[in-house]
Amino acid sequence: MNEARHGAGMTSQRTRERLITRLRDQGIRDAATLDALAAVPRHLFVDEALATRAYEDTALPIGHGQTISQPYIVARMTAALRTSGPLERVLEIGTGSGYQAAVLARLAQQVYTIERVGALARSARQRFAALRLGNVQVRHGDGSHGWPEKGPFDAIIVTAAARAVPPVLFAQLQEGGRLVIPVGDEGQELTLYRRQGTTIAYERLESANFVPLLPGEVG
Repeated sequence: MNEARHGAGMTSQRTRERLITRLRDQGIRDAATLDALAAVPRHLFVDEALATRAYEDTALPIGHGQTISQPYIVARMTAALRTSGPLERVLEIGTGSGYQAAVLARLAQQVYTIERVGALARSARQRFAALRLGNVQVRHGDGSHGWPEKGPFDAIIVTAAARAVPPVLFAQLQEGGRLVIPVGDEGQELTLYRRQGTTIAYERLESANFVPLLPGEVG
């Protein structure tokens, strides 16, 4: 996949640096997270018609009723997962275009990501292959069940809003593991959970606006 062809004029290092400066001004301080976002070519994760908007700090449509998350939200969720230790095995629920997983792939030893829409899962696999991200594994399926055979995980990130956290996801966290997920219908709250022995502690991070977490799988 040729960066110069796809999103021509919007791929310069200066363009990406402006985005990182905006994120830093918005309170993102984790250097490793900012470095990962600077390294991932976001214009390759959107439709070519939207490539000129790839480095705006905004969500963009990717088809099938889904969006690629706003870079600030990607950074906020990623930095939250890094608050309590290293990221070795990470599970993502909601692959979408693959952008969040590509960021995580630069910070974790292994990323497992589940997408319910088959067309999105296939496109994401192609992007990961083109970028030679060999530490990302994609599954087409119902993410609300997690991926128990690959757990337990140091961290789980959910990129769609749930009315309540599926208990099975807590069960797939290892001791000290972190889960970040938007919770609620209207008035969603981005929430960070930590597994501490038999208890789950939580911290509300900020308001959010995500597509809903839906059961089942599509094509």
